[in-house]
Amino acid sequence: MDAIVLLREDHKTVEELFKQFEKTGDEDAAERRRIADEVIEELTVHAWIEEQYFYPAAREAAPDTEDHVLESIEEHHTVIWMLSELKGMDPADERFKAKMSVLMEQVRHHFEEEETDWFPDVRKAMGRNRLLDLGAQLEEAKQQAPRDPLKVPSAASK
Repeated sequence: MDAIVLLREDHKTVEELFKQFEKTGDEDAAERRRIADEVIEELTVHAWIEEQYFYPAAREAAPDTEDHVLESIEEHHTVIWMLSELKGMDPADERFKAKMSVLMEQVRHHFEEEETDWFPDVRKAMGRNRLLDLGAQLEEAKQQAPRDPLKVPSAASK
């Protein structure tokens, strides 16, 4: 699978989890916790492989995407901190659902920008073989990726 297809598949997985969360009611605290935990893991792994492998490769292959990459890293920073807060938060807390809603808005915006604004440029610049190689690298890296949001490089403020 090529790298961009893999990242889009991750986006679809997270979007499906978001839709599940949106269907829960206030009485579904345990289900909200389960879904939030899956979202935390999916987004943590996804952000880590993007920052460690995809973004550097994109910047090298398509230098014009540098501003998009830097903006994406900043978006990751805010998302990662929300994930770390959700991780320790009681799903019955009155702010839990609100925090998840803000997270969903930010992540959906981030996914949309990546998929429409700069993935096409990266695809054109890298070509099929490089994207296939990078996709294999991302798939393998997922196994070693941290599950703790604060271990993602963008968690650190610079």
